Amino acid sequence: MRVGFGVLGPVVAWDADADGRAIALKGPRHRAVLARLIVARRRVVPVSGLIEDLWTEPPPGAVGAVRTFVAALRRALEPQRPPRTPARLLVTEGPGYALRADPDAVDAWRFEQDVSAAATLPPDGALPRLEEALSRWRGPAYAEFADEGWARGERSRLAELRLHAVERQAEARLALGRAAEAVPDLEAHLAEHPWREGAWRAMALALYRTGRQGDALAVLRRARALLVEQLGVDPGPELRRLETDILGQAPHLDPRAARGDAAAQVWADATAAYDRTVASGARTRLESTAALLRDLSMTGGGGLLTARRQRVAAVAAAEELGDPELTARVIGAYDVPAIWTRLDDPEQAASIVAAAERTLAALAAVFPAGPGTPDHEAPGHKPPGSGATAPGPPGHGAPAHETRGHEPVGHDAIRARLLATIAVESRGGRSERGRQAARQAEEIARRLDDPGLLAFALNGVFMQSFERAGLAPRRDATGAELIALAARHGLAAFEVLGHLIRLQARSALGDFAAADRHAAAAERLGERHERPLVGVFTAWYRALRLAATGRADEAAAEAAYRDAAARLDGAGMPGLERGLLPLALLCLRVERGRPAPIDAGLDWGPYAPWARPLVLLAQDRRTEAAAALRTVPEPPRDLLLEALWCLTGRAAIAVGDQETIARARAALAPAAAELAGAGSGLLTVGPVSRHLADLSEALR
Repeated sequence: MRVGFGVLGPVVAWDADADGRAIALKGPRHRAVLARLIVARRRVVPVSGLIEDLWTEPPPGAVGAVRTFVAALRRALEPQRPPRTPARLLVTEGPGYALRADPDAVDAWRFEQDVSAAATLPPDGALPRLEEALSRWRGPAYAEFADEGWARGERSRLAELRLHAVERQAEARLALGRAAEAVPDLEAHLAEHPWREGAWRAMALALYRTGRQGDALAVLRRARALLVEQLGVDPGPELRRLETDILGQAPHLDPRAARGDAAAQVWADATAAYDRTVASGARTRLESTAALLRDLSMTGGGGLLTARRQRVAAVAAAEELGDPELTARVIGAYDVPAIWTRLDDPEQAASIVAAAERTLAALAAVFPAGPGTPDHEAPGHKPPGSGATAPGPPGHGAPAHETRGHEPVGHDAIRARLLATIAVESRGGRSERGRQAARQAEEIARRLDDPGLLAFALNGVFMQSFERAGLAPRRDATGAELIALAARHGLAAFEVLGHLIRLQARSALGDFAAADRHAAAAERLGERHERPLVGVFTAWYRALRLAATGRADEAAAEAAYRDAAARLDGAGMPGLERGLLPLALLCLRVERGRPAPIDAGLDWGPYAPWARPLVLLAQDRRTEAAAALRTVPEPPRDLLLEALWCLTGRAAIAVGDQETIARARAALAPAAAELAGAGSGLLTVGPVSRHLADLSEALR
């Protein structure tokens, strides 16, 4: 049976296949165990942790009692499970238990999904999602565990998210001209939470739009009195401005002039007109779709996943039409800035690269490359700062109809976009083709003085700048050029990319003051241009900074990493998510001279080969560790190159593998001035110089 769980109120469970029939959960300790596992969000909770959470002073038989509670819960949740078969839902892993509930099985998780989805939708789409999300609440979250420390943080987080959802619901109703519907909910909301200035503003605006100007002004006066009396602060500028606007009956307060309503109406009118006027089979629809997918990919995790999946379909559809120019435009339109160097979907990336290569070949057959634009030779490369001419404004270079050799210049730009796509989608590989494509794309973009094209090409240059360790200064220069170029030409997404690249590079060089500035700049741009994924990277950076600067003990740094990892849920970047938290915790321990974590429930993801020897050593299995070390591959050429070499070197020192020690030292030598792994902006194993000293000592 499919089981649902409710924590937005008293903790309950129900049979989703039997019209929501309640499942008996026995006593309060049984419900506490279940609630604690739900708080862990599918992660393992050790038995020792459950005991600490259940009892202030654990009784002698606490371990047995926990097992009894778990057994009773399993019987209730999986009543038809045959004897002696493994549990499917409440599973045993390593030192504890985990609840492997589906993402939509817990009301709190579904509530979060709905609120997150609503943030990316226009008002007419957001309102039903928010109404459904708020309908899930039956009372305070984890109601019967209000005094438990393990529930306190989750209860506060969910309560704050609910307040945000109530206010976002009111804003959506106002944007849709349904001000009267917003008033009752806002009144109840403010009765319990009188310090919410956004709610006071929405309430006053709702009253004004229902013709109750006097009531609107009275609400604003009441807000001022409460804020001053209870918090000792004056109303913020938005409340003060609204009062002035209401007194003056400002035209923009009219519902038809409301920004959200106007934007929603423009979108509805434009899309309806597009559907009416552009035939369903028209080729221009593919190009419009590709441009829309580019924008969709930057709206958040859900948009990114959808855009990536539909991108492959759009390229395939373009290829079916047999028009290489159209296919090239569809592929090249997806110039989405990429900062993470491990592929989210290698198979998907390979299909895009193959399509780009086929399209390049088809274009070459129609438009042979002219002098200076070789198809199969990498042109001379001018890295940033080497004296290459800075690009001018759009249109400053050669017009699209001009020709060089036999090929129109416009096709140079198309080729460059295909080459940049190959460079970006080939990241982390060992083939020379990716680096060659990056150099070619950059050379063409500089020659054409095309700022947007150059920004995309520099993204490819960045992605292909990991052929060896110690290249943080080169990437820093690329990031600096991207920031200047993007700021000059209004390329906000690439300006964010430039700041994130410099954040990584300055972290690698131990310059956290500069990295802080780039993190703050990226966050400001992300907020201004609605790029929610920026916060994922800056949250990880702050955890790295805490760990690297030695200002926190190991527990605090570990907590910061866990908080950052929670932001990866639903971020749409599986290549970043899987295995990253365990790797960060391993690096934290190794950097502080402690053994690797050995929890059986840790999912090391793609980093398992480099972690396994150290895990075996922590279990005192030296012979197996030595054997595992012999199978470890060279690290991928990506942001974690130095960190993985350091982990390999530590294991080699421990087992006395002289050959691997020598290889690790040679690989790391060019990065002697860097912090290992910090160039990722995510984690670090400490100064490379310290690892090199230990490796050199082990070779004597």
